[in-house]
Amino acid sequence: MTDHTTTHEAEEDARNRDILIYVNGELKHRDEAVVSVYDSGFLLGDGMWEGMRLYDGEWAFFDAHMDRFFDSCHAVSLDVGMDRAGIREALRMTAEANGMTDDVHCRLMLTRGVKAKPFQHPQLSRSGPTLVIIMEHSKPVDTLQSKGIRLAAVPQVRGLPHSQDAKFNSHSKLNCVIACLQAEAAGADEGLMLDPNGFVNTTNACNFFIVRKGAVWTSTGDYCMNGVTRANVIRLCRDNGIPVFEKNFSLYEAYSADEAFLTGTFGAQTPVASIDGKAIGTGARPVTAEIRRLYKAMVSEDVARQKGGR
Repeated sequence: MTDHTTTHEAEEDARNRDILIYVNGELKHRDEAVVSVYDSGFLLGDGMWEGMRLYDGEWAFFDAHMDRFFDSCHAVSLDVGMDRAGIREALRMTAEANGMTDDVHCRLMLTRGVKAKPFQHPQLSRSGPTLVIIMEHSKPVDTLQSKGIRLAAVPQVRGLPHSQDAKFNSHSKLNCVIACLQAEAAGADEGLMLDPNGFVNTTNACNFFIVRKGAVWTSTGDYCMNGVTRANVIRLCRDNGIPVFEKNFSLYEAYSADEAFLTGTFGAQTPVASIDGKAIGTGARPVTAEIRRLYKAMVSEDVARQKGGR
């Protein structure tokens, strides 16, 4: 079997065997944290989620994550059941119960709740939403930075906004799962997905950037995930004199890039080693390294701002 890694590869941490998980206001051991088989998330993938990281007791870019979360829920008429302060308190309660302050990844999940019958119509969800928070001690493995990720361009595309808008962080992720399976079959770690016009878009799990002659390129954003880290990287580049372009580009330009990297909440910026077996650049990644340095400083500033606002 081919050795695979992912952008979410974390160091093994024995503490995760006994984490407490938030389920609708209660904290339960991971072995007892369950939801109903009638839950909308299980039956239909009807729900929204956020991935966040804890740095020194604060959730980095909390406001941006909540903007995306509440906007997504509003767009599909999903009542969160609490305001942002309520979500923050649920996060605080879960982190405190687990003794977590740093190197923690959170998956916040909200579904339309338990259905009266196992059918599609939203009106069958009558008991209110289901809110689950999973937090794990989670530190990216060192090899993600040294080795990089191998990508393969896959047939599965990111669809049009009127089919299923990629800006939704929805529980319905089958298209991404299919892309991941296609990449694995090609001997790669993750799938590089194109948009409906054949231009490079995202991977199955992260946003995608390339560097050519010192300039940073990423997709137009028309079909890609509404990534918080993606937006932060674009802003960092603009604020620090690094040319950055949101534009259409093809695999031709991606193959011949000097550098390539992925962005996401878990790994921040993860270098890409190859696409379709073609090595990216020489292995030197000065622009990616500079963006990583700037991003770490940005996280520190955001954490300090939140602490100062307490």
